[in-house]
Amino acid sequence: MKQSMRAKRMERHHKRQSQQAKLSLVSLMDIFTILVFFLMLNASDVQVLDNHKSVTLPEATSETPAKETLLLLVNNQSLILQGQKIADVSDVMQQGEDTIDALASELSYRKKRRQLSDIAAAQEGEGLPITIMGDETVPYALLKKIMATCASEGYTDVALAVEQIPTAQGDS
Repeated sequence: MKQSMRAKRMERHHKRQSQQAKLSLVSLMDIFTILVFFLMLNASDVQVLDNHKSVTLPEATSETPAKETLLLLVNNQSLILQGQKIADVSDVMQQGEDTIDALASELSYRKKRRQLSDIAAAQEGEGLPITIMGDETVPYALLKKIMATCASEGYTDVALAVEQIPTAQGDS
């Protein structure tokens, strides 16, 4: 029996649709390889500390990169250690003492929780690390109290967070 043109065309179409589709992974792998190399080469060495809206860091040229340490955030209202409010700045400034009791007790608690290797390094004279991220308008007297408190609790490796400004190419 003879088929019509329409029937032949429909048969060819159904034959084409019934074939298993083949996926070429070679080009997909090439794209991902290029993407991986691009990301590896353009990975930035810049380390960014979590910044808070209420803190404007002072600008400075710093050659030492930031490290992941205990972070003490100081703004005009409060002292915040690792996201936990420790004390109000107004209360701290009214105290006549050289250290801050609330901060000292929290640092002591955190020192007890640290790994033994860190404490052993501190006992060898290196000191435990802490980064102070202070607003540029924080009074020096408050910063002095904070640093004295940190030192009294064994956190003598103190780093002050700053906003890094680029140096000119001609400067050395």
